[in-house]
Amino acid sequence: MTRPTPVDIAQGWDSNASASLSLHADAYTRQRWFDADQDTIIRRSWQWICHRETVREPGSYVAETVGEMPIVVVRDRTGVLRAFYNVCKHRAHELLSGTGTANAIVCPYHAWTYALDGSLHAARETDDLVDFTIGDICLDEIGVEEFGGFVYVNLDPNAVSLAQQSGDLGAEIARWAPDVSELTFAHRLTYEIRSNWKNVIDNFLECYHCHVAHKDFVSLVDMDTYEVTTHEIYSSHMAEAGRSANTAYDVSGATVTDHAVWWLWPNTCMMRYPGRGNFIVLNVIPVATDLTYETYDFFLETAEPNETELESIRYLDEVLQVEDINLVESVQRGMSTPAFQQGRIVNDPTGSGLSEHALHHFHGLILDAYRGVSQ
Repeated sequence: MTRPTPVDIAQGWDSNASASLSLHADAYTRQRWFDADQDTIIRRSWQWICHRETVREPGSYVAETVGEMPIVVVRDRTGVLRAFYNVCKHRAHELLSGTGTANAIVCPYHAWTYALDGSLHAARETDDLVDFTIGDICLDEIGVEEFGGFVYVNLDPNAVSLAQQSGDLGAEIARWAPDVSELTFAHRLTYEIRSNWKNVIDNFLECYHCHVAHKDFVSLVDMDTYEVTTHEIYSSHMAEAGRSANTAYDVSGATVTDHAVWWLWPNTCMMRYPGRGNFIVLNVIPVATDLTYETYDFFLETAEPNETELESIRYLDEVLQVEDINLVESVQRGMSTPAFQQGRIVNDPTGSGLSEHALHHFHGLILDAYRGVSQ
């Protein structure tokens, strides 16, 4: 079988959404394109790590994995936020795990000790080594940025700052969620999905399916007001809350009365649902060609959700997510058959919630990234 090239994978996609086919099924089912996703997309884009509260104080840290690479974010003694590969320069052991606070970074293997700025501070039994100077050694630093109340990292040493790349996104978040920096972590949901990560994003980016698959959701928001706008590396999905009782969860005492959603290239999804002050971050993590992990982090006014918020979390977990996971896993199975290669993009030039133009925008960014893949 002929090895597919970036030119092959782009066939059928058109810059005019009304004339375009979707991304080719090979991009969702072949290992070659999953490897490209990791190499040319995940490891070269800004990846969500945590709310700024996690690393607000000097010495606070969080260790994570990005593009299959271990990283750690730490606030140094002077208040500067730093990020490093979480790898000791002695024998490559991972240095920190989870979240916490530390006065120094001490390797649990041989106790090499690094200052919070990444410089090596002490290395046991090295006085007799030839051409060895502690001051010459430091951890490998990576890009880190606070943006919109959250912390992101980028493994690409040449990456343009997220604030610069994302245009008006920061201002949009500040407008629709002015309290985001003051919210606190309250709950996490996790999922393992038998689907390619791009199918998960595709599904998030269109509400053409909502009336069919999400009966409760379309009673929560006023779908007549649903508007989707694409920008350079993000899209905005805005709607007003429904005016009458809904079947999703109780919003009778809501102080937030809009449904504001953003997708940030490539795999971060942010939401502000009707209710009390809140912000939800959906992190979509590629694991294998047909396997994706998701984390849903809820940031609320208090660390303990109130009864209405518990109801909304149950709705997302037991209803909405069940519906969406069933959808994307079915799509993945269908894409793995010879019966499907590409489908038409359904486009509404007015930008309504029934249009797939944000999905088309995502596919264009994917194809731009794939152009760097060797033939």
